[in-house]
Amino acid sequence: MDIEFSLALPRDAVGIPMVRRVLGDALRSLGVAENCVADILLAASEACANAVRHGGPANRYQVLAAIGEGRCDVRIIDRGLGLPALPENYPPADMENGRGILIMQAVVDEISFDIQPGRGTTVHLRKRLSWDDEAAARRDLALAAV
Repeated sequence: MDIEFSLALPRDAVGIPMVRRVLGDALRSLGVAENCVADILLAASEACANAVRHGGPANRYQVLAAIGEGRCDVRIIDRGLGLPALPENYPPADMENGRGILIMQAVVDEISFDIQPGRGTTVHLRKRLSWDDEAAARRDLALAAV
């Protein structure tokens, strides 16, 4: 089963829980294992937080998600100034910020950036899905009943 959706959100932290809820519910409804769901939601939350923090001067950002063929693809698109460079190492322990990209890299299979200075950044997250066998069996039973 394929699911695709798009959300246009204000550049405000209030939208991040909405992304987590919609994306998480979609993944769980397909029977994706909870540890896989958690990784995808963590990465998406970090990318959304970066769009909220750095996506100006635009007042909105967009989340596009596609779930199918055993993987999840999420794109977070902002219209900010773009990243000057990607970090190579974690910042010092006393720094409050700067770990988001490295966290995303740790929990997804692939991450890419389309950075257009002055025009915005697209973060593309990809993860192969692992399945909760019990939830997938319940889903298959429900589909057979329809």
